[in-house]
Formats: sequence, structure tokens, C-alpha cells
Amino acid sequence: MKCVDDFRLRFGKREIVPIIIGGMGVDISSRQLALEVSRLGGIGHISDAMLPTVTDRHDKTKFVSVKQKQYKLNIKETDKSMVQFDLGQIAESTRLHVSKTMEANRGDGMIFVNCMEKLTMNAPRETLRVRLCGALDAGIDGITLSAGLHLGSFALMEDNPRFRDAKLGIIVSSLRALQLFMRKTSRLNRLPDFIVVEGPLAGGHLGFGLDWAKYDLHTIVAEIVAHLKTEQLDIPVIAAGGIFTGSDAVNFLENGCAAVQVATRFTVAKECGIPPKIQQEYFKATEDDMEVNMISPTGYPMRMIKNCPAIGAGIRPNCEAFGYLLDANGHCDYIDAYNREVALHPNAKKISVKDKTCLCTHMRNYDCWTCGHYTYRLKDTTHRNPDGTYQILSTEHIFKDYQFSVDNQIALPPK
Repeated sequence: MKCVDDFRLRFGKREIVPIIIGGMGVDISSRQLALEVSRLGGIGHISDAMLPTVTDRHDKTKFVSVKQKQYKLNIKETDKSMVQFDLGQIAESTRLHVSKTMEANRGDGMIFVNCMEKLTMNAPRETLRVRLCGALDAGIDGITLSAGLHLGSFALMEDNPRFRDAKLGIIVSSLRALQLFMRKTSRLNRLPDFIVVEGPLAGGHLGFGLDWAKYDLHTIVAEIVAHLKTEQLDIPVIAAGGIFTGSDAVNFLENGCAAVQVATRFTVAKECGIPPKIQQEYFKATEDDMEVNMISPTGYPMRMIKNCPAIGAGIRPNCEAFGYLLDANGHCDYIDAYNREVALHPNAKKISVKDKTCLCTHMRNYDCWTCGHYTYRLKDTTHRNPDGTYQILSTEHIFKDYQFSVDNQIALPPK
């Protein structure tokens, strides 16, 4: 009976344990988590979601307060088109976060950064270019393009000296999405180094509609593997979404995948960025608590724990400080939803917005509990303490359980 350790992901002469930790933002896939995964021989992700906010927290920068002070007179205005990010500050926050991570890396594995196209930041093309090139300049091993089709993202990096050096890949949820990306980037004579195929059981934003349950990761992976074989393209395929045990991973590795990407079980690792108190909410969650809704202003469905504080909250839009989801016209769907409720309840001291959420503020405050479908199984991976809480696990324990377990077993940690 095979285990994950019987396989290796190969990038040229490098051999990597075929376990990749997904890039969970904001700072959920923390620097510490990525470094530990690299130490263990796999690939760890950091996220570049809201990096000015993240570096303020960890590196004592003042990007958020400076931006808020600059635009404070606009706070009560509904038009946010003037609220722009300073590209130099975006570049600096990217450089800080990535370079400090890479300088601390002592592992045999690799560290990638997850870059979401849907972080439009009131200047989609310009801010995305700065984020991508900033990560390359700071020495990142690879970039995973996520949350969008990324039809122009390779072109944004083509003049960077590391464009053909770093490992560049994309997350897709269908063969059609992959074909669109490959067709658009074909003129650059630069194939992706890997393709992450994310299924409907993944956490956070999904590449499906509310009919997500009709789709199956095994089927999508098989279609993409067959397509690449027909096109004679030797590109590693990485399965993601709902891979909860080492045996789940082996099933994909034996059927054409070069690696698996996992995340849900690492949300309750001590190196993860989620605060311990909220990790307990993940442990306590039941299957009925898993919800896919449309409250994200991005327009993508999003899976989360349905009792999280972000659902139904009616906080004032905080675009002057954050504004990471403002489109090219300075618009965000949450602003419309909030203003509608204010108009309907002019005398209310507190309002509730059911259909959208202020994702920037809630993600920054760890109030938006996005999760994978199998989050309700986390309680079965650890011990319950006498006080009713659950024992937090180490990244090393979870990683090695994926790496060496067989027969769908999950090893509990030492008490």
C-alpha cells in the first residue's frame, strides 16, 4: 500500500515532497507556516492578500494609517474612485513580506506566493503588476495565480528578469478556464510550470456557481490530464480541494497528478495565522455549519462557517484604510448594499447587510471564517481537552500524517 512519500514532485533536478499548502489570506498561510512546510520538504505558500495591512501588523509599517489619513475627508462619500493605493507602498510591502520569508528559509522545499486577480485595488492592472514583479524581485521561488482567469498576468511579468526563472502556475477549476489561459499566453512562449486544479470542496472563493455540488474534482482532473497528454504538454497537475487524508492524496497521485494542494487541516496548526480562539470555532463546526454563499463583493461564491461574524454585519465601508476590492472605477458591491440599508433604515443606530459583506475589514479582523468543505472533520484529527477545547496541532504533525499515512488513517497527535 503506497503513501505520499513514495512520490515526488519534480521541477528540473529538484525533487519535492508532493504536498503543497494552499495560499490562504489574509495572512492565514503565514510566514511561519510556509517556512515550516519548506523545512519538511514540501511547498509552502504565503498570500499577498492585503500585504500593506499584513506588514503593518508584523513589520511595524504604517501603510494603512497613512492611506486613511490621506483620504479621511472622503470617508462619508459614496464615490471611492479617488481612493488610490500608492504603488511604491504596495511594492515595499510586497518586498518586505516576501524577502523576510525567503531570507528565513532554511528548508529543502520551496516557498510560493498566492496572488489573487480579484484584488483589484482601484487600479487592477497597475497594482497586479507591482505585486507580481515585487514578489519576483524579492526572491520568491514561485507564484500561484488565483481568483481569476489571469489572462494578462504573464504579460505583466514578461519584462522581469525572473520571468523564466521562477516557477509560475495557475489555479483553474475547469478545462475551459485552462484553455483560455493557455491561448492568451501562448504568444509569450512561456508555459506554466504547474497547474493547480481546484475542485468544488475547496475553501474560500470557488471557481463554480452555486451549483458547485454537481462537479467532481476527479472528473475535472482527468479531463485536464487527458488534454495535456493529447497536446503533448508535460506540465505537472496538482489536485486541490477536499483532500483530507494521505490516502485521498495517493488516489490523485496514482491517477496522473504530480502533487496535491491542501489547506483545511492546516487551519488548526499552531503556525497558522488564525488566532487560537477562532481555531476552536473551526474545530467545533458541524457539517450543517458549512455554507456556500454569495456575500463576497467579488461576485464569486465563497465557502465559510455560517455563524461567522462577517455574515449579516453592517459595518461602514472602510475603503479609505483598505479598499482592496475596489474595481477600476472605485466601486465595490458592498458599498451599494450598505448604502441601500442605510437609506431603508435612516434612524437605525445599527444596520444589518445580509447579501454582501465588507470583506476587507472582516478578513483583516479574522471575522470571515472561510473554510473547506471538510472543516467539520477537524475535530477527528486531534484530542479534546478536559475543558472542552481541542488540542492545537503542529504543522509538522499534520504534514507527516499526509506524507506517511495509509488506509485512510489519521494519526492523532501526542497529548
